[in-house]
Amino acid sequence: MKLRQMAAIATVGATLIAAERSTDINYAQEGKRWWSHVEVLAKDEMKGRNVGSPGFRAAAKYVAAEFEKAGLAPGASKSSYTQKVPFLERTIDESKSSLTLTRDGKAELLQLGEDANIGIRSAPAASVEAEMVFVGYGTKVPENNYDDFKGVDLKGKIAVFISGQPEGIPGPLASHYQSASERARFLAEAGAIGSATIANPRNSDIPWSRATLARLMPSMSIDEPGTGTDRLKVSLTINAAHADKFFAGSGHSIDELFALANQRQALPHFPLQGKLTVKAAYTQRKIEGENTIGIRYGTDPALRNEFIVISAHLDHLGVNDKISGDQIYNGAMDNASGVASLIEAARLIKEANLPLKRSIAFIALTGEEKGLLGSSWYAQHPVFGQEKKGRVVADLNMDMYLPLFPLKALLILGVDESTLGDLARKSAQDAGIEVWPDPAPERNTFIRSDQYSFIRNGIPALAFKFGYRKGTPEEKLVQAWLRDRYHSPADDLTQPVEKEAAAQYNRVLSSIITAAANAPETPKWKDASFFQRFAK
Repeated sequence: MKLRQMAAIATVGATLIAAERSTDINYAQEGKRWWSHVEVLAKDEMKGRNVGSPGFRAAAKYVAAEFEKAGLAPGASKSSYTQKVPFLERTIDESKSSLTLTRDGKAELLQLGEDANIGIRSAPAASVEAEMVFVGYGTKVPENNYDDFKGVDLKGKIAVFISGQPEGIPGPLASHYQSASERARFLAEAGAIGSATIANPRNSDIPWSRATLARLMPSMSIDEPGTGTDRLKVSLTINAAHADKFFAGSGHSIDELFALANQRQALPHFPLQGKLTVKAAYTQRKIEGENTIGIRYGTDPALRNEFIVISAHLDHLGVNDKISGDQIYNGAMDNASGVASLIEAARLIKEANLPLKRSIAFIALTGEEKGLLGSSWYAQHPVFGQEKKGRVVADLNMDMYLPLFPLKALLILGVDESTLGDLARKSAQDAGIEVWPDPAPERNTFIRSDQYSFIRNGIPALAFKFGYRKGTPEEKLVQAWLRDRYHSPADDLTQPVEKEAAAQYNRVLSSIITAAANAPETPKWKDASFFQRFAK
């Protein structure tokens, strides 16, 4: 069945599914077209698409042009695809910064980049001297009566904790309460003035040796009062390999604590010996980012002001001139792949020529790598093109969905939380694609990309990945990709990718979009969902 023959299919969920089952679809050709967008966005000339850079602006201009080709109207105003987002950019000056651990009258100068790093997403205090307390997972979950801070004297101290979560706490709760903003809120309420995270190597996507290379690159926050996580004076990350420097004299070792954490058992709480002195120097400047928005307006007079957002972040990490060899973080899978699917979904929906009741806003977001900043700005400052009013009722987000193997199943984060998830599950299954549960919930993926900005504003949202099961060759491919290519210059155009599987995914995505746009009822959180509390 050709796409033009599908115009008669009007029932919810049918849409492009017939095309997906058709043997007439040339997935090789569609995969090449999808890849052609990735090639443009992730080529070396884009210089890693860092926020505010000429490379990012060139990428955004390309996306706007492709949106126009796909028949999308300008989404920021009647004439512009661009929503401006104000940022404060900070860069650490390590020549004037230091970490000193003093114990028993002896001061040890720690090595920045090797022992620990100073975070600058929020502006740190110029100087802090404080005692430290180990607080387990550094988590508080009121619904489960779990509180790592209860009975612990944190007033004026730095809270040290291991990334991870204890047994018995549902994934959505753990994900929410381990977000940077929630953790900072609870720590500040407990009287802490700083935090220090020890990433568990077992659950870390990036080894310290590679992650620490990014510490000298710029960090950002939204240039608007009250939007950051600046409740604390200092935020640190500690290298697990050197963490015992902090635990000396406490009666505990990092190996002991990791052994408990790897079994998700309860962790002890105890004071650490000595004091930590943190001196932080940085430069700061104002810059401007941009969300690129294109809209396909709905046809139903009663529903056209309800907007389904389809999102993918356009930014990546830029260029790191402090490393040897290849210095460009091309970001082919993270996330030129998602933006390419954004463009292709818009094209497929245009070619299908199906009436959509609700409006669809396709958004290439800025600032995801800096802390979900572009999506946070849009969720709080939505624009609707030529519409005088509107509201966002759902978000479907793509970030690094990893078409590394044939598409047999989708992992849909949030699928059981809302009626939007029910629509997505049915559309996928009707296309012959299974929906599998998250095989690695400990990674807290649901709060780590742009869908979470919409969720925090009460909007049902989903995120998509290629599905795999534990112990399979597909899992090994994903783990190897995370270890070797994630946030690395190796995420480039030379890596092996299943282009036909990406093309198949684009059609499934288009079916889900169409189902959400034409659903009789507005998507909503289920009564039992934790995220129901954010509904407005």
